[in-house]
Amino acid sequence: MAGKGGAWKVAYADFVTAMMALFMVLWICAQDEKILDATARYFQNPFTSNVDGKNGILKFESNRPSRDAAQSKKMNGPSSMESSSARSIDLNFLNSVAKDFFRLLNLDEAMANKPIDVQVTSDGLRVTLYDRAKQPLFAGKTADFTPWGDFVMQSLAWMIDRNGFDVVIEGHTRAGLEFQESFYGPWELSADRANSARRAIVRYAVDAKAIERVSGYGDTLPLAQIPPDSESNQRVTLSLRLGKKASVPPSSREP
Repeated sequence: MAGKGGAWKVAYADFVTAMMALFMVLWICAQDEKILDATARYFQNPFTSNVDGKNGILKFESNRPSRDAAQSKKMNGPSSMESSSARSIDLNFLNSVAKDFFRLLNLDEAMANKPIDVQVTSDGLRVTLYDRAKQPLFAGKTADFTPWGDFVMQSLAWMIDRNGFDVVIEGHTRAGLEFQESFYGPWELSADRANSARRAIVRYAVDAKAIERVSGYGDTLPLAQIPPDSESNQRVTLSLRLGKKASVPPSSREP
């Protein structure tokens, strides 16, 4: 007598799915070496494999350049089409990293006066961390991070290390700041904050060798179309340059 429930349908569906998967594995294993190689390459890097509306993964080998063509490319350099494709991959990769960073900090990219700004540049990313009164990065006129600032640096360090960026750090202050000590002013504060950022990301994850330069500019480089005394000029910028490890998305790196 058939049961009233439908649990058997779920079990049967799982059984059929498992049999289909087994059939696919057995079929792939029975193919020649070229097809196995093409299939493996596709699953290792599905986003950049040679797959489009005309060429399937089973024709991967037939689309490879000949040895003579490979040698010619090595001698003459990549073609403009290849360079354009690589450029497109880099831009997609960088935009993806920027979006992931905002999600990690639980920030909306479209919000006004956001505490973080990330721009895609010609060779990487430019991350600007603002020290504003509403959400300060540092405690007062010091180089000590607030809890928010520490969280930002920890998240940033993880992103830099994961994607293999090289780093240049610059500190800036707004005009008109007053200091109690005559020997300590905007130059010292901006340099100390840039150095504090360096120490933080190295402490959390980043290889010290990835730091290329640390500079303090005082109040000499205010943002364009922003009053020099605006608190938006109190900032630390990190220029993240694509290194060898970051030239391609993580999914397509060699193991």
